[in-house]
Amino acid sequence: MKDNRYWIAAALTSALLMTTGAASAHKETYDTETERCAGIVKAGMNDCSAHEHACGGKAKVDKDPEEWINLPKGTCEKITGGRVLEDNE
Repeated sequence: MKDNRYWIAAALTSALLMTTGAASAHKETYDTETERCAGIVKAGMNDCSAHEHACGGKAKVDKDPEEWINLPKGTCEKITGGRVLEDNE
């Protein structure tokens, strides 16, 4: 019985820590300026519209040059294959 309580407590602690980390990462995204970065997105992980669809999560292949994701400003050009999209693209 003592072992079960230990593992339950460990699991709850891990879940709490992961939730707290995710919340702070999400907040950081909105506290900083962002840019649209194309050419680095994994299939199904894009933020919004592209050439063949109008919704996030619809990218069909990895690293499609038209699919993009929002990143903190200055990050995109540090990633191999990343290209910052201008407002008119």
